[in-house]
Amino acid sequence: MNPIDRRQWLAGAGATMATAQAAGAAWAAEGRQARVYDYLFLDFDAPPGSRPASEYANHLKARKAAVEAAGGQLLGLFTPQIGWHARQAALLVGWAAGADGRDKAVDELATLPGVRTARRDRLEATARPGAADRLRPEGIYTHRWFVIDTSSLAEVVSLSTQAWPDFEAQFDSNIFGLFKASASAEDQAAGVTRLLLMTRYGSHGVWEESRDSSPKAMAAFARRQKLTRDTWVASVLLTAI
Repeated sequence: MNPIDRRQWLAGAGATMATAQAAGAAWAAEGRQARVYDYLFLDFDAPPGSRPASEYANHLKARKAAVEAAGGQLLGLFTPQIGWHARQAALLVGWAAGADGRDKAVDELATLPGVRTARRDRLEATARPGAADRLRPEGIYTHRWFVIDTSSLAEVVSLSTQAWPDFEAQFDSNIFGLFKASASAEDQAAGVTRLLLMTRYGSHGVWEESRDSSPKAMAAFARRQKLTRDTWVASVLLTAI
């Protein structure tokens, strides 16, 4: 990075930090509770020659009407590209807040034929997605988890939202959602919050190119990295249900 770029980057970082700290409290006060979500991370029985995720998708299609009757919507089934075993997948389900049939329906989805284990994370949207947002079918998705201090939540969300417009304008990408997971007992004891970021890219090539983003986005992402205790990511494909 040349000296001019570095000065611009540092100036952007200072402005981003100040804006994020001011905006963070406003986001926290807003409390976006219009919709809630479940994220099921699935591990299938996978005999040689089987296609467990495809078989599970067929079972989901048969359950779709029952999920909708319970107040939910099957938003997407994700299958592995990089970072997961071939026998694994993840399901995202959206719910109207207070849906009475949620827990029963999720239990049924987690025990459909072929499922060996299922980890459930209850999620709520932060700045995205909105209630009308939908996953786009083309390209790849990345699922990135962040572990942050709970006290940093508002700033991390605000830093992310400030970076997104420049990032999306520069690359064939779309940030579908940044979700906050319900705290486990371990999370509470450690004083941390887990966030799940779902981003669509036009291809793996675009994902690689996006590491060199605009100075404003870089400044926000660098500050977010300083607030991150741990992070990991996988690339996946969206399967139609």
